[in-house]
Amino acid sequence: MARYPPRSTPGPTGNVSRYTEDVINDFWETAPPAYKYAVFGGMGLTFIGIVIIIIGAVTATASMTYVALPFIGVGLLTHMASLGLRGHNIRKELKAAEKRAAERDAKK
Repeated sequence: MARYPPRSTPGPTGNVSRYTEDVINDFWETAPPAYKYAVFGGMGLTFIGIVIIIIGAVTATASMTYVALPFIGVGLLTHMASLGLRGHNIRKELKAAEKRAAERDAKK
């Protein structure tokens, strides 16, 4: 796992700390598999729903629109659930990092 600098280290933008930039840039590599599956699953279901709606519009089949709505709805809910998984994982990682920093400071 990557070591992050202290939060007070200014980033190149001046507004975002280097710690935050590293967490944002490294997240996909360190993301749990459940998050990745939920993101891609949600995007895939939403994509399938949009394709069904387009096919229904091209073929003038109004009932296909109603068939596509559950795909889009479940896709969006899955994508929202992935955001919850991401937030949970970040909170867990931050808590572990703070605990390690406290233990390191206690040893000094």
